[in-house]
Amino acid sequence: MKKTMFLVMVVLMVISTSTISSCAKPAPTETIKLTYSNFFPPTHLHSILADQFCQEVNERTNGRVEITYYSGGTLTPAPKIYDGVVSGISDIGMSVLAYTMGRFPATELVDMPHAYPNGWVATKVANDFYHKFKPKEFDDVHVLYFHAHGPGVVFTTKKPVRTMEDLKGLVIRCTGIGAKIMEALGARGYGASQAEAYELMSKGTVDGSFTPREVLKGWKQAEVVKYVTGCYDIGYTANMFVVMNKAKWDSLPDNVKEVFTELSEEWIEKHGKVWTYYDRAGIDYFLTFEGRELIELPPQEMARWVEATRPLVSQYITEKTAMGLPAAEYEEYLMQQVKYWTERMPSETSCIEWVKKELAK
Repeated sequence: MKKTMFLVMVVLMVISTSTISSCAKPAPTETIKLTYSNFFPPTHLHSILADQFCQEVNERTNGRVEITYYSGGTLTPAPKIYDGVVSGISDIGMSVLAYTMGRFPATELVDMPHAYPNGWVATKVANDFYHKFKPKEFDDVHVLYFHAHGPGVVFTTKKPVRTMEDLKGLVIRCTGIGAKIMEALGARGYGASQAEAYELMSKGTVDGSFTPREVLKGWKQAEVVKYVTGCYDIGYTANMFVVMNKAKWDSLPDNVKEVFTELSEEWIEKHGKVWTYYDRAGIDYFLTFEGRELIELPPQEMARWVEATRPLVSQYITEKTAMGLPAAEYEEYLMQQVKYWTERMPSETSCIEWVKKELAK
């Protein structure tokens, strides 16, 4: 009898313990806190997009991921954002590959003259290039996505540039491939980021800048620029990265990784439309200032500029092939994708309408 009572009590204790255990609340999920460093100023639409990216990650992970966003290079300056991500100063970063020339030898070709008609096409091509070739130069981070501006133009503060000869002797702010293009056209390149451009031009340290039209409005450079020379057919760009610290990425749960990947694909399209919007908005803003002039090169003069810069791609192929990179294959693929996306690009009007509806409120 005693033995039977003992067994009954043991069974009751097991049931009781099991019931208490099953009623206990699950351990709370730990919040994942990340940081995001961006060189664009806070009012710039690409900065606003980055901020919205952070908010959307938080929403789609039901609050599990919180991202503290630092714009305007306040956490890490533009040329150091990539290394800042690698070392863990920030978990995510956005900046310009050309700010560290030589660091990304394969992807450097994307920036070269390829007759990009606008930033939407350049953005699509930049992402295609990465996914096609997965250059080893990005092995120290996890790439989220890229975006790239429309064809660069020449700004000058005092002297109008109407022919290639007008560039001779001028000091023009530029970065990366832009410096090589300016030198091929007869000017002297001055390496500096967009954050420095306004002051350099206003103080007369440089005579102008080789840059997308976007900065006239996005960086308020229309306040100091008097002349804009449209040399669109050269069609160079500057590729911009959005990357995450590799160890941080590896530590994320799979469902959180899926959110980042989905959003990255969506944001490629958004950045592309913003670049196309800014090409028009930048010029419109510039022309609201008194005494400003937009100089459009006639076809014959434009052809001279294109011809003068053509050898840059051939030189790249020779140099990078010697490094063991399949540079000729890179070039063939880039030209193919520029044509592919140019045939499918949205109209400038539709991009402007989208930005006004979604961002410029």
